[in-house]
Amino acid sequence: MKLMDIAEVAKRSGLPAATLRYYEEKGLIESLGRRGLRRTFDHDVLERLSLVALGQMAGFSLSEIGMMFGSGQRPQVDKALLAAKAEELTRTIRQLGALKNGLDHAASCPAPNHMECPSFQRLMKIAATRIGRSRSRPARTRGLITSA
Repeated sequence: MKLMDIAEVAKRSGLPAATLRYYEEKGLIESLGRRGLRRTFDHDVLERLSLVALGQMAGFSLSEIGMMFGSGQRPQVDKALLAAKAEELTRTIRQLGALKNGLDHAASCPAPNHMECPSFQRLMKIAATRIGRSRSRPARTRGLITSA
């Protein structure tokens, strides 16, 4: 089996070597040794890096991704966790769609001033409500993964 050094992994993955070292520190990838001063990796590291990128695109934190990887070679993805994330994305898409429609309307509203536009006023009330909720509650935790 031919190993790749960190420079080759960086080139193939498009990630800086510093990110690869950080991912190794977090337990997301594992080097197999060193060639001189450079870490060496198996070719499977590229697949693992793709899974990290996919998890990040879906909105999972590096800690959550690491928990999915577990201690085995193959990731153990919790399907309930994926379903919960999909539902969260569905809600976000709905909210963003409504916001986009409101902004489109406000941009083409015949009212002489945005402050006189009823749709714009509704958007502002929604935003004010969200600000009030975020200030009155402690920081929201994901709560999607529990450690065993």
